[in-house]
Amino acid sequence: MERCEECSFEYDLEAAPAAARGIAEGIAEVNALVASAGDRLRQRPQPSTWSPLEYACHLRDVLLVQRERVLLGRRAERPSLAPMGRDERVEHDGYAEQDAADVTRQLKDAAQMFGHVVARLGPDDWKRTVMYNYPTPQERSLAWLAAHTLHEVRHHALDVRRQVGAT
Repeated sequence: MERCEECSFEYDLEAAPAAARGIAEGIAEVNALVASAGDRLRQRPQPSTWSPLEYACHLRDVLLVQRERVLLGRRAERPSLAPMGRDERVEHDGYAEQDAADVTRQLKDAAQMFGHVVARLGPDDWKRTVMYNYPTPQERSLAWLAAHTLHEVRHHALDVRRQVGAT
């Protein structure tokens, strides 16, 4: 089983159908942390580490991109997924300048949209595969994609918690 050493997340593919619930819970936590960030909201602790607001924007975009990837994986045989350009989006979309209330609303909506799509996956859908091209190309199931999306939420919730002093 895959495991993230930094946040201790374990990729339990059997639990993938419950990922939407875990994502909604994680997003509620991130939104609460963003709301409580105060002066730290837009501050980067280091130039290469995103601010709490930038992490929230990233999570919103991850959920929207992953939703589209699940939909593509359902309608096409083993599609190759383009990398989302995670680092470029920070500047291209002006993450640091966005309104926090808008971002938290969008983040909640994106979690609901992702959850709706994965809730409609049937037993055979979870086994469908895509070519996931980040960080290196690898064939992955839609169950892995759901688990990985939950990992993104939990991992970045930890990042935000650290920055706002809630750990």
